[in-house]
Amino acid sequence: MGEAPMFYVENLKDRVSNGFNLRFKGFETSIDVGDKTFVIGSNNNDSISSIEVQIYDKSRGKWVIPTVLGTEPKRYEGHSAILLNEDRIMVITWGSTPDDCIWFLEVDTEYVKQQKKALGTEVIAWSKGVRGDAEKPVVISGPSGVGKGTLINMLMKEFPTMFGFSVSHTTRAPRSIEKNGVHYHFTERSIMEKDIKDGKFLEFASVHGNLYGTSIEAVEAVADSGKRCILDIDVQGAKSVRASSLDAVFIFISPPSMAKLEERLHLRGTETEEQIQKRLRNAKAEIEQGKSLGIFDHILCNDHLEKCYDNLKKLLGLDGTTPTNPKPFTASKGINLPSKHAASKINNKILVKSETLGSGNPSKNSIVLDVSLLKGGAPGRTRGLNVFAVDPNPFSDCLNGIHKLS
Repeated sequence: MGEAPMFYVENLKDRVSNGFNLRFKGFETSIDVGDKTFVIGSNNNDSISSIEVQIYDKSRGKWVIPTVLGTEPKRYEGHSAILLNEDRIMVITWGSTPDDCIWFLEVDTEYVKQQKKALGTEVIAWSKGVRGDAEKPVVISGPSGVGKGTLINMLMKEFPTMFGFSVSHTTRAPRSIEKNGVHYHFTERSIMEKDIKDGKFLEFASVHGNLYGTSIEAVEAVADSGKRCILDIDVQGAKSVRASSLDAVFIFISPPSMAKLEERLHLRGTETEEQIQKRLRNAKAEIEQGKSLGIFDHILCNDHLEKCYDNLKKLLGLDGTTPTNPKPFTASKGINLPSKHAASKINNKILVKSETLGSGNPSKNSIVLDVSLLKGGAPGRTRGLNVFAVDPNPFSDCLNGIHKLS
């Protein structure tokens, strides 16, 4: 029925041929995955711990410090760990907040394999675990003047609780009326360059000497709030997002003709003739790329605004089969776990029960984590966790009597 392959690392040097002097001063667990042992250790600093990982490669008899991608867990008292599907390890932290206690350490997922190949080094990646699912983000692109901003505004007005925008990052200084985290995430160039290198951005560009970009975390934050994220970006940005790990719907808005687009640009009255001609040249290139590079799932011609908007709603499943003002998607909820606990595993379910370390005394109530429907992963969230309460019957009773927590 299977206890989790989890144990405390007390005499790890006795388990390997060349020995190992642990540099962690806190709590450690060890998981074997194929010919590698992943040692997950807490690094204590003024009673606040962060997780560090080292790898023992049994085939080579060597210890490896991996490149760590993703946002790793912080501020916890201890942790337990359990292997899932030979490609990721679930890490349950003790003493964390309910929305910050479930994490996944990816050791052999497709994302990790790609990063190993790209970086030429050992790679692991952290992903935060989240209850429930989220709708795919929507990437909308099109040339200037095509009307995509108008279409997005119509969508936001009709469905105000359903959609949201991610907040972009920039290295430029904020203007007087701009607020950090509202208009932009203002950051230092060195920090943003490192985050880009670490794969934390879906797309970025340099404009007038400053960096602008969309981070994975910003998109995930919209989903965490219970809304579907809309990305209004140019074709080059959409190309970068398509090449990333983000699973999104890509829509290109096209004008009926270049002549019609030129007419619309003139009617706006916001640019000089020279600026209009530059926008038209850029638009021609964007339209060619949008239709030929296989970036976009759907191409909508904005010949008639209302018709184009109806087609957009149809693509998003909002063509009358859902209410005019539908209930928003469920926001991410935290998981109330015991501050200290033991974990057991059977099939795709993890039983978490309170336990004073060393006493073996379970609590009256336990929690079951169903990991059979996991989606996503590093460098974003791992979604699809289902959480159930269960009575204190033995785990071998096949988890009879569980009921889903709201």
